[in-house]
Order: sequence, then structure tokens, then C-alpha cells
Amino acid sequence: MQVREPEIIRLIERIGEHFKTNISNRFIRPALLQLPLDKQSWDLIEVLTEKIEQYRYQGFHLDELYRQIAAAARFVSLSRREIVPTLRNRLGGGSGADRVLRDMAVNNFASNLQLFADLLNELFVKLVELDKRESRGHVPLYKQIIELQDIGRQLVGS
Repeated sequence: MQVREPEIIRLIERIGEHFKTNISNRFIRPALLQLPLDKQSWDLIEVLTEKIEQYRYQGFHLDELYRQIAAAARFVSLSRREIVPTLRNRLGGGSGADRVLRDMAVNNFASNLQLFADLLNELFVKLVELDKRESRGHVPLYKQIIELQDIGRQLVGS
């Protein structure tokens, strides 16, 4: 199924912008690259957050969006557990303006990660609604994808 709904596309754009600006920025990225996340997951996250132009007009495939959300949810869960508690120690000092910007990025990382998780959850809920509406008597796709069974816990966290 192709997803072309403008509201969903705008939400995906917002997720990508937030990720590039507040999560995977030049100050935080070195720590993120230390996460034990497989290449396929990184690729799926990249497609979701950076490759929207390829899909804006032709639409997104629902199953691919679900897999991208699942990979991003794993990223959020791992980041909460492995990066948030030790982020300041993982990054070098820097000086002057760079140090101020780095400190701002570090201090806001947990709240920016939570906003990213909230945006992903909002996208997931909208896709599930669409999926249910379009499935018409069949089992919706989200119920068939094993990676989505734990999505709520990964996005909401503890």
C-alpha cells in the first residue's frame, strides 16, 4: 500500500528535521555511532530521516514505513539506555562557542530524544489508523510485522 497522505508526509518531514538538527548533529553523532545498532537499522533510520525527497511524490510503502519506525524505536530505546546516562563523558571538551553549543546539545539530548520518540509514536498511530481503514476485513499489516509488537515500550520507555 502506498501512503500519500499530506499529514503523514509533513510528519515524516518533521521527524527528519528534528533528527538531523537535535539528535544526530555534529556534537552528538560521535556518541551515537558507538551504539550497538546493526547496519540495516541505521539504513532504515537514514531512509526515514533523510531520504524523503525520493518518496514525497510517489508515496511511501506502508510496510517500509513500519520497518523504519521499528528501527528508529530500537535506536530510541538503545539511546536511552546507553547514551543518555553517559553522553557528557563520551564527548570531548571543545572550546569557546563550540563548547557552549556542545553543552547545549548534551543538556537537551534527553528531551530531544523524547520528542523524537513522541513524533515516531504519532506517526505509528496515524499509520495504524490508515492501515485499519484500508485493510477492509483482512488482518492489518501492522499486526503481521513482528518488530512492531514491542513498539510502545520502546518509544515510551521506562
